[in-house]
Amino acid sequence: MIRSQKRISSGYFEESFEERSHLSKSRPLKSLILKIKRNTGRDDTGQISTRHKGGGVKKLFRVISTLDQFMGEEAKVIRLEYDPNRSANIALVELPFGVKRYIIAPDKLKVGDTITSQEKVEIKAGNRAKLENIPVGTQVHDIQLYPQSKNRIARSAGTYAVLMALDGEWALLKLPSGELRKINRACFASVGQVSNTDHKNIKIGKAGRKRKMGVRPTVRGKAMHPAAHPHGGGEGVNPIGLKYPKTPWGKVAIGHKTRGKKISDKFIVKRAK
Repeated sequence: MIRSQKRISSGYFEESFEERSHLSKSRPLKSLILKIKRNTGRDDTGQISTRHKGGGVKKLFRVISTLDQFMGEEAKVIRLEYDPNRSANIALVELPFGVKRYIIAPDKLKVGDTITSQEKVEIKAGNRAKLENIPVGTQVHDIQLYPQSKNRIARSAGTYAVLMALDGEWALLKLPSGELRKINRACFASVGQVSNTDHKNIKIGKAGRKRKMGVRPTVRGKAMHPAAHPHGGGEGVNPIGLKYPKTPWGKVAIGHKTRGKKISDKFIVKRAK
């Protein structure tokens, strides 16, 4: 659900917000939060390594887990929460012996539901199982890249991958980007689509809201002087004067492939368009 803000004046853009009435207003669980020092956009020498980042409101980091380390145990959903560090909502779950964990909340998960992680489970939102035991055509998210891996994909709001086929030791997945990729069938994945599906439809509305998100202004290369950008310089409104648009460091900005050769290339069956 999206809530729209009425325009205050003709110079004020239309903006909209996520509907969070179904989310808990309680403070996050103290044992599952961390204070992380931010060096936004700067490397260990203090130089800007990623442009257009900085500022933003202070926020505590929520430690997100999966139920893989509690195999066979049923976890009850205590509450659904907003997480300022990610686009998806999170769920606080409690295990039978009193341990509490945050997980990425799938769509349609409700307070009071029970979920579990086993090699083979009932196919319902939030349950976690090995890919080889999930029916072909099922939507999955939070997928391990290889067995026992802590690296997982398809975790942002509204995303999901589709299990297309099982072949030998591999499962063929269609990722949110459209890429077809082979992943070991012994990898775990959560059933369903990630929550907060309307996130992509939100209109930011004003620059100040973007600054609170930690995004600094972006200036056009054409507006700069020649020493600052390849597009810069000239009298008045001039074209860039180049065959292709360039980055500030002189590399081709459009149409140039930036991905080098990687070991994981052999797992990609079909690249994203």
